Amino acid sequence: MDYSPIIATKRSRFQLLEDLMGQPGFFDDPKKAGELTREHRRLDMLLKNWDLYQKQIEELTASREMSTCGDPELEAMALAEIPLVEKQVEELENRVQVAVLPPDPLEGRDALIEVRAGTGGDEASLFAADLVRMYSRFAETIGWKVETLESSPSDVGGFKEIVMKVSGDEVFRRLRYESGVHRVQRVPSTEAQGRIHTSTATVAVLPEAEEVDFELKADEVRIEVCRSSGAGGQGVNTTDSAVQVMHIPTGIIVRCQDGRSQIKNKDKALGILRSRLLEKKQQEEAAKYSAHRRDLIGSGGREEKIRTYNFPQNRVTDHRIDLTLYSLDTFIEGKIDDMMDRLLADDLAERLAEAGLR
Repeated sequence: MDYSPIIATKRSRFQLLEDLMGQPGFFDDPKKAGELTREHRRLDMLLKNWDLYQKQIEELTASREMSTCGDPELEAMALAEIPLVEKQVEELENRVQVAVLPPDPLEGRDALIEVRAGTGGDEASLFAADLVRMYSRFAETIGWKVETLESSPSDVGGFKEIVMKVSGDEVFRRLRYESGVHRVQRVPSTEAQGRIHTSTATVAVLPEAEEVDFELKADEVRIEVCRSSGAGGQGVNTTDSAVQVMHIPTGIIVRCQDGRSQIKNKDKALGILRSRLLEKKQQEEAAKYSAHRRDLIGSGGREEKIRTYNFPQNRVTDHRIDLTLYSLDTFIEGKIDDMMDRLLADDLAERLAEAGLR
């Protein structure tokens, strides 16, 4: 495919953004300035990759011509070089293809991960804790920061529910496909007969919402302060630090009590509320996507069974892309890169096909 017309349009847009960013008052509107700055950064990378792509094509053409020049020594050098240059051309073309796709404005954001125990009682809460540890260890390996915003521990050391914020580079882009129902098959430690039990936990990955995304009007939000309950120490349990926020138009309720500071709990609750409202907006927009793409990757809904973790067989299977790995022992410890890369690759291939670029 000839990308030249697209690149010419992108280059003109890049120059326009350069001019806009140099004008006084550009940052007066933070939301718009942020969007344009991110677009400028994406276009800059696209144009650099395009220029390098053109140079590599020229080098590949020259090498192919040299491979039939009649000089045995030069031909041998060219033939040895051609596969390396072809690989570089392919990689650069993939980068260009990705960059010309319409960007998802949420991909670069931090994310909130909500994990809830599903069916299975205590075992489900223990599995929820396993998932929390899995995501936390994965985040540590790539330098992301994990912060617990709210949690409800179970009596056996697991979690009934937990909300974490993950901060770093392209967090939502990589974690977004974790949303759905995760199923575990294993023998619980309390099972005397050695029978395999099936339990579930649900995961929801939400892009962190910014204040500019939603204006929470005072008459649409009800904030209540009450005494914290549950584990947390004497200081937490004897202060009115728990905060419950209700969004009246949607009925969404968020409660935060993990911290001793009422102000911090209120800020956390409002942050979670904004992200849940953004998720609701995403779900409404998701109805516009093609049915084929929803079948391929899934809707990302909380109710959709996406993955099975079978401990007796050391097997983890992602049902959306029909991928099975026999390395559950390391997968559950945070080595989930291979699965994430495949999910990203399959989604990208479908996006390219829809855009007519493949």
